[in-house]
Amino acid sequence: MNPRIAAGAAALLLVTLLTGCGSTGSGSAGPSESGEPPSSSSPDGSASPSPSPTPTETPIALPSDCRAILSDDVLAQLDGIPLNDATFGPSGVGDDGTLTCIWADPKADTTRLVTTISLMNRGPALDMLNALVADEGFTCFTPDGGTRCEKTWPNTQYPVTDGRTLFWRDDVLIDSEYSNLAPEGYTSSIVAHLFD
Repeated sequence: MNPRIAAGAAALLLVTLLTGCGSTGSGSAGPSESGEPPSSSSPDGSASPSPSPTPTETPIALPSDCRAILSDDVLAQLDGIPLNDATFGPSGVGDDGTLTCIWADPKADTTRLVTTISLMNRGPALDMLNALVADEGFTCFTPDGGTRCEKTWPNTQYPVTDGRTLFWRDDVLIDSEYSNLAPEGYTSSIVAHLFD
């Protein structure tokens, strides 16, 4: 075979292999399919994973004020409900920067909304969300450039609805658990404040 033709064929094969290495699709659906960047390839054509702790963009700063992350409409729905009452334990900004917001009245038996906003790398976050789908029947979808999972269920003691909503994007996890208190647009308001 002509050496120039052989070299050209080898180069074409290498480009094809490198293109194939960039694909991350696994053929399964679920939260793990949401926006995973393609892996990088080494010069020899073998796939090499991108280092996960190194963000490609400036990390999102965690918020420090439970009211500032909510729209006026959501705040109006929470009007009259105490925020971060000491009765419910530690809240506000933790030592690691995590923000915990507890909307609850100590005089109420069940009405409450607890939100934790923390940093979580992509791998552990998607493992957790996939486990919620597989083990606990959560439903997940991919709005606003992130992954959102949610589930509601009847309270075991009172005739009210309980639930949990999680949203992960850019190494930030918003995790809200609630009982008889689910303001319309609550999670979307936090997402808009952090990422828009």
